Amino acid sequence: MGRPPLPLGTWGNVRTYAIHWNDDGVADRFRAAADFRDFDGRTRRVERSGKTEAAARNALLTAFTERAKLGTQKAGALSASDRFKKAAAMWEARFEAFVRSGRRSPGTLRTYCGALVNHVMPALGELRLGEISTPIADTFIAKIRDEVGDSSAKLCRSVLSGVMGLAVRKGAVSANPVREVEPIEMQVTKTPRALTAEERSALRAHLLADKDAVRRELPDLVSFMLATGARIGETLAVLWSEVDLDNGTVEITSTMIRVTGQGLLRKTTKSAAGQRVLVLPTWAVDMLRRRFMSGLTRFDQPVFPDSQGGFRDPSNTSNALKKAVATDESLSWITTHTFRKTTATVLDDAGHSARSVADQLGHARPSMTQDVYMARRVKNSKAAEALESMLGDEPNEKRG
Repeated sequence: MGRPPLPLGTWGNVRTYAIHWNDDGVADRFRAAADFRDFDGRTRRVERSGKTEAAARNALLTAFTERAKLGTQKAGALSASDRFKKAAAMWEARFEAFVRSGRRSPGTLRTYCGALVNHVMPALGELRLGEISTPIADTFIAKIRDEVGDSSAKLCRSVLSGVMGLAVRKGAVSANPVREVEPIEMQVTKTPRALTAEERSALRAHLLADKDAVRRELPDLVSFMLATGARIGETLAVLWSEVDLDNGTVEITSTMIRVTGQGLLRKTTKSAAGQRVLVLPTWAVDMLRRRFMSGLTRFDQPVFPDSQGGFRDPSNTSNALKKAVATDESLSWITTHTFRKTTATVLDDAGHSARSVADQLGHARPSMTQDVYMARRVKNSKAAEALESMLGDEPNEKRG
């Protein structure tokens, strides 16, 4: 069995020997030599000299250390001795590049950076990458879960895993310690609530009677969101050029988001599934036609503009709705996301498949639609009808 190779960036036994003698026959020049395994996998002989054996050996060890450091930098720019905060800065810069290229959402970056600054960095920023083990990561995540909550713990787990995954790819550690951290099981604290037909009528009457809500065009905005199931950001990003009144369709392509330091931005939807063309009910087409004919409308303008004809801020619009419904206790629980859940539930009750409802809402996974947006209980009467025949051919006394 052959001798195992040296690990990358390490060296073997150092041998020193005299290479020069003075006139008195005393050695006054020495050479130190050893094999070094480079980062291309090849083992090379490296030598250094000095006036004494110690000087030659120290010169060689210094050369090895610099060579190993340089090789590590070329291979990945991170080592196990680097602090976590260095890898976190690299991960954040990489994520920002993804945002600029449109591969990630600015909102996601903002959320992740908030968790990184507020929770992850204070706890782990000064640790060496090689020191972050699975027990340390697991203890950190468990503490966030207990002190802050499940959502924050899950978010911190994602951020920590992203940074340590980068450390793996850069050669600092051999495996991501977060992979073995205990998964966080999110508990649903409340059942998704959708508007009933009576509540929809009551909400519309309430908004039409509120002069400020009418001025802010909330009745039409709510109607559009109920007709499409679109998110508030998607609704406010729709341009008139994306509305086809003749065919009764609207194209959802973008969303509005506010980014710190950049202001309000119109960007493409988070995923490809968010890009969709929706068929509108006739009452929604009539509403849009009335809006289009009511003034000087340009195709490059938003369907629901602000007072200056520009884009609205989703947060400000959501707050305006919250203020409008706050005066009626029976409606005060409603948010802009309630309309999205209502659309999903109405389609579900009408017999549409989870895939069909997911396509309407712009979800890539129907499971997300079923778990979060369908306010449903046991409603599948066809299942009971099919099971009824299981005992239908047996005598009545046996059924009991």
